[in-house]
Amino acid sequence: MLVFKFGGASVKDADAVRNVAAILAEYKREQLVVVVSAMGKTTNALEAVVDAYMNRSSDLADKLQVVREFHEQILDGLGFEANHPVRTEINNVFVEIDWVLEEEPSRGYGYSYDQIVAQGELLSTRIVSAYLEKAGYANTWLDARDVIQTDNNYREAKVNWDTTTKLVRWRIPELMKKHNIIITQGFIGATSENFTTTLGREGSDYSAAIFSFCLDAQEMTVWKDVPGVLSADPKFYDDAVKLEQISYHDAIELTYYGATVIHPKTIKPLENKGIPMRVRSFKAPQEKGTSIGNYQATKPLVPCFIFKTDQILLSISAKDFSFIAEDNLSRIFSLFAEHRAKVNLMQNSAISFSICLDNDPHKVPTLLEALGRDFRVLYNDQLKLVTVRHYYPSTIEQLTKGKTILLEQRSRQTAQVVIRETY
Repeated sequence: MLVFKFGGASVKDADAVRNVAAILAEYKREQLVVVVSAMGKTTNALEAVVDAYMNRSSDLADKLQVVREFHEQILDGLGFEANHPVRTEINNVFVEIDWVLEEEPSRGYGYSYDQIVAQGELLSTRIVSAYLEKAGYANTWLDARDVIQTDNNYREAKVNWDTTTKLVRWRIPELMKKHNIIITQGFIGATSENFTTTLGREGSDYSAAIFSFCLDAQEMTVWKDVPGVLSADPKFYDDAVKLEQISYHDAIELTYYGATVIHPKTIKPLENKGIPMRVRSFKAPQEKGTSIGNYQATKPLVPCFIFKTDQILLSISAKDFSFIAEDNLSRIFSLFAEHRAKVNLMQNSAISFSICLDNDPHKVPTLLEALGRDFRVLYNDQLKLVTVRHYYPSTIEQLTKGKTILLEQRSRQTAQVVIRETY
């Protein structure tokens, strides 16, 4: 059994959906679980709907209409007639969104976010499944919420692996008896009370890894708009090269530090089962892309760069200027856990503790307020965190030339630098 994942760019319009069908046609004799993300920038658009809903903005209906019209254009482009059943299915998804929007946003941002934003994946998979049927490729549509069970940690739900494994191993083989292609969603799951949850931004890779783990898949393939895993994001670094193979360990390190081509939680389930993963281009499906597996080393072994923008650097010290001891650190970390704020870099001295993190507007303000009750907190924002795996000293010098360095750390394999651009 193979597990494929197609991201938003691979289904961004009608032509892209046709291209997905053409790729799947090459594997029609295989048993396939196909995980599909929301189309194009739908997640961003639905996040705007959530913000308008939470703020009771007057343009809420307009923002939702943008999402509706975008999907209707794709349906039109794929040639679905006005009375085709898929149009009713799409309309039903928007009815579900309307039901959420009719309620008062009393259960918090995270809950509302998950109930609304998750609908993007339901929209995309309904359309992809219907088009495959139209093109002659029989398939079964599966609601991922029926098999991926999580806790209620909205926006970053944790998977209940035991229950999820039992459900996947029961449902998928049964569905495969009917058709050997299953279309399902990335990014989403459900609690035991059937409330929708999401697994974290860009979490569709992780969903594919969950299915791969539970099914002991032969291989997992992530289809991207890049030729494979590159040594850096070309937007930030002109000399990026494609990596032919990456060890599980290097892949985990790169994703942990923020490499966006793969979701951070994706690799470990695959490594635990020894399932290889391949990153391939849907623009050039004949190419092999990048293989991630049980390799001794990454090839070619070149410096790999991860750039994280919009960072904030906190400097935390005791109000009486006493040492930052274990009891203070324990309190600081408990507050970070309570506010679900992920640490990207940390460093401590005798009287202060520095932490670099994403400047999330839904987490950082309340975190600063909570820290400020017990500690003296200073911060710098609008920063960039650069991480270099397999670095050379000259590489760091080149990257930081003309920049103001606020914090720097180096180990044998990895260097991290928090910088402010010099204007």
